[in-house]
Amino acid sequence: MVLVDGEGVPLGVCVAAASLAEVTLAERTLAHVKVPRWRGPQGRPCPGPGRPRTTPVRLIADRAYDCRALWERLHARGIELIVPHRRKRRHRWQDGRKLRRYRHRWIIERTNAWLHSFRRLVTRYERRPDIYLAFVHVACMLIALRQF
Repeated sequence: MVLVDGEGVPLGVCVAAASLAEVTLAERTLAHVKVPRWRGPQGRPCPGPGRPRTTPVRLIADRAYDCRALWERLHARGIELIVPHRRKRRHRWQDGRKLRRYRHRWIIERTNAWLHSFRRLVTRYERRPDIYLAFVHVACMLIALRQF
C-alpha cells in the first residue's frame, strides 16, 4: 500500500500479505508518514519550524476503505477521510461536496502505474518481506527523484 502527496510523490509504504484487507493497512501506512510543516512556492516542501507532522489533513481513498470504524479512528486523529460510499450503505456520513476531491484519485493511480513499471515489483520473487520492501523503497526513491 502506498500513500502519496498531491503531486504523486510517495510518502509512506506498507507491505503485507496478498490476502490482507486494505482497510487494516491504512493506519499502518500512516505510521510511516512525515508531512512537512510548510510548503514553499510551486508546492515544493520547504523546511519549516518544528518537527514534521505525522498526520495529513485528509486521506482520499477508494470504496474499499468505506468502513465506519476506520472513519472514527481517523476522525479522532484529526484526519478527514474522503471515500465514496458503497452502494448498499444505508447511513451516509458525508455529502457530495467533500467527494469532489475524489476526482484527484488519478494521481495515486498514476503513481501505482509508475511503481508497476519496475518489473521486479510486479511479480514478487523474494520470499522475505524486508528484501521486497527494500526494492519498493528504491522504486519510490527513483519516482521521487524524477519529480524534483
